[in-house]
Formats: sequence, structure tokens, C-alpha cells
Amino acid sequence: MRILSVLAGVVFMGALATYGVGAYRSGTVSLIPAMNAVGVPMPAEVRESAEQRSPATSVEYKTGEGEGEIKRLVIGLDLSKSNPMITDSDYALKVAQRISSMVKDLGFRSEVRVRTFGSFGGDENTFRFDALVSSRYRPEKLAKELELLIGNTPTLVSRGTWQPQDRTNIIGFLENMAQVVDCNSMTTVYILASDGLEESEYSNMKRQTSPLPHASGQFQGCDELLILGLGQGTDSPTMTKRMRDQWQEWAQAAGFKRFSGLNDW
Repeated sequence: MRILSVLAGVVFMGALATYGVGAYRSGTVSLIPAMNAVGVPMPAEVRESAEQRSPATSVEYKTGEGEGEIKRLVIGLDLSKSNPMITDSDYALKVAQRISSMVKDLGFRSEVRVRTFGSFGGDENTFRFDALVSSRYRPEKLAKELELLIGNTPTLVSRGTWQPQDRTNIIGFLENMAQVVDCNSMTTVYILASDGLEESEYSNMKRQTSPLPHASGQFQGCDELLILGLGQGTDSPTMTKRMRDQWQEWAQAAGFKRFSGLNDW
């Protein structure tokens, strides 16, 4: 089952269910029914490719032929109300294309984990998708599906499939993922499609007197923390710089080797 099949499940089963989906043993499927089910715009070339593809005609590749680097991407989609990605379709597509370009360059045996987050607990947003890049689920295929999924975030939110969040507990989300992701087993990059505004028991970054808490090194061995959209929606370069400085300090103390906070790209 591919991501777009998951989208169909989201629509038909309701927004409050948990969707844990793995692509480790999946075969070739048509994406047309799932995309039609949620009204995802589908380019003509994608439609034609899906209609013509079948297990019998699919080209098989031996695992290991992929030229990209083998790594793990942990992708967090911030559904808080302050993040313009949940309402601005053009901006959501821009984020989707950036993430898609990173997925497309992965080598076989890479892992991709996708989660939504917002308030701590997040009972309204339990979307999860774990995929293993392979000859059966090639990186360019996964990249295209992720682009369609993330690019249609405003549509999923407006339909009530994904619930907008009043607060944003970014650190809580990261700490939960740290319990199940071993950065020492594979090069690991955390990608947050987020405005970076922590609003939780830890900190309220809208206030200059409320900095991020000190990190305790639980991300030792992790390669990079990347925030796409840092400060988006604030319309304040000084606030964006302050947030970038705080996240840089937090990421370094947490154990990340690198931090990037992009307001625009």
C-alpha cells in the first residue's frame, strides 16, 4: 500500500483513527483510485503511467543498485494553526517539492518515516507512514507520492481529515521519536515542515522571555535537524533570527551534528 492508498483510508475511515502503514512488502498498485478519492490533482503523465503499469510489466532492480546515499529521513508535518502550510496551497507545494527532492536522491535500503504532530498527545493527528526504499518502492516513486500528500495538506485540513492544532509541541514530538529511532544505526535526518514556533509547557517562543529549554543530548549520533519554514507567518526577520539562534543552540546541545533553519529557499 502506498501513501496515496493511505490517503484514501483517511477519507473513508475518519480523521480520528490511527494509520500505521508499512511499504516493506508492498507490490505495484494503481494510484488513481486513491488520488480520485481525495481529489488530489494528478498530472497527466502520472495518470498514464499508473494506468499502464502492472506487476507483470514492472522493471525489477536488484537491491543495492540505487546510487543515492542510504539514510533515514524522519519527516514531521506540523499541523498547528500558526503554520501557513495548513492553509496556503502554494506554500504547501513549495515545502512538498523540497522534501520530495530529498527523498528522490535516497539509495535503496533507506528508510522514510512520516508523522503529523501539533499539540502533545495529538489524538486528532495520528497519521504515520513508514517506508523502505527498494527496487519495488523506488525513491522517485515515493518522492512523487510524498509531494502529492504534503502539497495537499490544506485540502486535508479543510476537509477535516487532518485537524489543525491550537498549540505546537515540537520538542515533545522529537523526544517521542527519539525513543524509537536509533541514529547510530543509520545516517538520520529529521525534517520538520514547521514554522518552528514552540508553544507548549517547554516554551512559548512568541515571548522573547521564554527561550527553549536546555536539551539533554538524546539525539547523539543524529546527522541533521532541518526546519523548513522557520519563522514563516511571523513577518518578522528579527523574530526569525532569534528563533534560528535558539534552535541552533538547542540542536547542538541535543546532539545533532548540524542544524538548518530555512525561512525561505
